[in-house]
Amino acid sequence: MTLLIRHRSNSFLTFLREPYSLSRLISITQFRNFTSDNQTPDAKDPNFVKEICRITRTMPRWENTLLSQYPYFHFSDPSFFLLYLNHQNNALLSLRFFHWLCSTCGFSPDQSSCNALFKILVDAGACKAAKSLLDYPGFTPENDSLECYISCLSSSGMVEDALMVFVELKKVGFCASVATWNEALLGCLKAGRTDLVWTLYEHMMESGVVANIDVQTVGYLIKAFCAENNVSKGYELLREVLDNGLCPDNSVFNVLIGGFCKERQYARVSELLHTMIERKCKPDIFTYQEIINGLMKRKNPEGLRVFKDLKDRGYFPDRVVYTTMIKGLFKMGRFGEARKLWFEMIQKGILPNEYTYNVMIHGHCQIGDLVQARKLYKEMCGRGYKETAVSYSIMISGLCLCGKTSEALRLFEEMPQKGIVRDLVTYNCLIKGLCENAELVEAKKLFNELLAQGLEPSVFSFNPLIERHCKVGDTQEAIRLWKDMHDRHLKPISSTNDHIIVGLCEEGNSAQAMEWLLNMLSWKLKPLERTFERLIHSLLLEDKLDEILVVLDLMIRTGYRLDESLTHSLVSKFSKENFHFADLCLEKVLERN
Repeated sequence: MTLLIRHRSNSFLTFLREPYSLSRLISITQFRNFTSDNQTPDAKDPNFVKEICRITRTMPRWENTLLSQYPYFHFSDPSFFLLYLNHQNNALLSLRFFHWLCSTCGFSPDQSSCNALFKILVDAGACKAAKSLLDYPGFTPENDSLECYISCLSSSGMVEDALMVFVELKKVGFCASVATWNEALLGCLKAGRTDLVWTLYEHMMESGVVANIDVQTVGYLIKAFCAENNVSKGYELLREVLDNGLCPDNSVFNVLIGGFCKERQYARVSELLHTMIERKCKPDIFTYQEIINGLMKRKNPEGLRVFKDLKDRGYFPDRVVYTTMIKGLFKMGRFGEARKLWFEMIQKGILPNEYTYNVMIHGHCQIGDLVQARKLYKEMCGRGYKETAVSYSIMISGLCLCGKTSEALRLFEEMPQKGIVRDLVTYNCLIKGLCENAELVEAKKLFNELLAQGLEPSVFSFNPLIERHCKVGDTQEAIRLWKDMHDRHLKPISSTNDHIIVGLCEEGNSAQAMEWLLNMLSWKLKPLERTFERLIHSLLLEDKLDEILVVLDLMIRTGYRLDESLTHSLVSKFSKENFHFADLCLEKVLERN
């Protein structure tokens, strides 16, 4: 008897310990309440609907058991599904229940069921799930739901799908509100799809919305022009809007200011600032940030005056502005002022982040102050900022600048041990440093390792190697690397070709150097002045007077002038050769010079 009681007790405990056993017990109890006397539960009973919602929300594999729990209930009743949607607060669970009904219970969704679920999914931001409903035959969402769907797609970056919905709405003669068009335009801008901005605008015009276009729409069009580096067009549109009595918000002015700073059209920047003040659009911290960033990137000391003016006007520069200023001052060689701003920032309670530290570390490496650079690096790590490929690349570059390539290589080898992936930038920094320190063999080894790692080399992987090969007299290997770069569809920077021309001249191969120069000009690349001069010296040594006249003509057409010593050398050479026709040509060239 005791054994029997113990056995029953253990069985009961085992039952309770099983996963979800208590939930099963409750479900069984409620199941008996709903199915007593073999009666079918009422589809409109709120308690029953809530119970089904609870089961689908808490039971992990309810699809396998729900029909057996309620064998007499007709789950295919459309009115029950609508009640379920009203009580279930989870959009994706509702979609899961919908698919189960269709696949297991013979549920044929009607328009109202699909539309209700579609609206719930769109409101929840589940636009991909909502899109799957559009595949159901015969289902066409209501126009209001489609407008919300466009907004959902736009905010999720699915801008091509949003455009297709506009097209479908246009077919049925429905025109979305301006607010919906604006959300789609904003989505295209965020996704970097300015091409779709103009496509949408065309549809707006065709739909007759243009007459109701608001200042926000125009703002997005101006931003699209600026994103395409067509700032002048954006400016023209702004003037048109202002003439019509409308005024965009600060973000539009800021984008234009940033674009004109990039193009160094500072008169336009000043004009825009005055326009903002006239129109009661007070320039904000982001306005000044655009101006300072544009000036400092181009090493324009006017940026420091704007920064001081910013503080004088009562604005409080943030970490981004301070970092921009420090980076720009280091680039201009104004190291003392950069350090002063660093301490000023900290004194004001603005703590530097990883990027600010990296700017300071790189700046100190530039001036050869490795002691301070290492100190800042250690301080950065001590503040909890993780060592990254960026921070390692900066230290490696700095060590190479100071000629400490062995230490740079040790850091490079240390990266995998700390779980830091060596990216293309890291390889490029070290390749450049090794080439600049005449360690070509090690640099080539690193380049081959880069390829073996499956990384795609960039122009900055090739250029240091090409330059070093030209300097050591192996220009043909430099040309082979140039061709390899070209075959990879990489566009060489202008100086790469300059190095090859100078290298060929050093080897006494002026004919091939002349050919490279002509190619450069045909590719719309401007050779350096010293490249022309070096080629002229090489041609002088080989007494190629006709070729000299051609190069001279090209040099002056490019906008360069001959220096006095080279002019004397040429006049002397032509006089000695008694080359009268060439003398006449030289005289004309020198007149233009």
